Amino acid sequence: MGTVPLHVSFVLPVLNEAEGIVVALNDLQGWRDQGHEVIVVDGGSSDATRDLAEPLCDQLVSSPRGRANQMNAGAALAGGEVLVFLHADSRLPLDALHQLQQFVDSPEAWGRFDVRLSGERLVFRVIGWFMNQRSRVTGIATGDQAMFVRRVIFQEVGGFESLPLMEDIALSRRLLALSRPYCVRSRVTTDSRRWEQKGVFRTMLLMWQLRWRYWRGEDPLKLAEVYYPDANTRAD
Repeated sequence: MGTVPLHVSFVLPVLNEAEGIVVALNDLQGWRDQGHEVIVVDGGSSDATRDLAEPLCDQLVSSPRGRANQMNAGAALAGGEVLVFLHADSRLPLDALHQLQQFVDSPEAWGRFDVRLSGERLVFRVIGWFMNQRSRVTGIATGDQAMFVRRVIFQEVGGFESLPLMEDIALSRRLLALSRPYCVRSRVTTDSRRWEQKGVFRTMLLMWQLRWRYWRGEDPLKLAEVYYPDANTRAD
């Protein structure tokens, strides 16, 4: 099979990410230099996120708050054949370009990277391992794994459902009807702050409980109220 030229559009949903947005976007400047595209979609930040992001991306747009809404808005403007949905607190592995090229040359419609949490404690390595194994077995990916999908396929399935939570799982379910995910073993590094701030085991149990309730058909709006007990200030 011949190599298909790769053109990637990165879509970053952000909300009050002034503390880390420069580092996140600096990490993608090499991609921009090679002709790839970075789209930042702001959900109504009240800090300096927009001002800091503007010189470091190709497009800076606003949309209604909520990751699903923001990622759909960015995808609608994207010109790349491959869409990569990247959280502002996640960093791609060094071989990401090679891995995405391999994906483009494959028959799969979509995929994700393995993930590691940034914390140095052993428990974070264990959590990452279980996240990756679960994803490999079920075919379900999460946003922390930097999901990627062919743009025409994303349009075909209708993008993300406008859900306040579990939009990544809902999209995975629909994409599974087209193909299993292309699983990249190279790891995206995701900030472990929410685990450290809320408690590692408490966060782990909460996430498993919410996924279980979602699989049982509970309204994602109610689940979001549990996950975000206070007014949202971030898009995470």
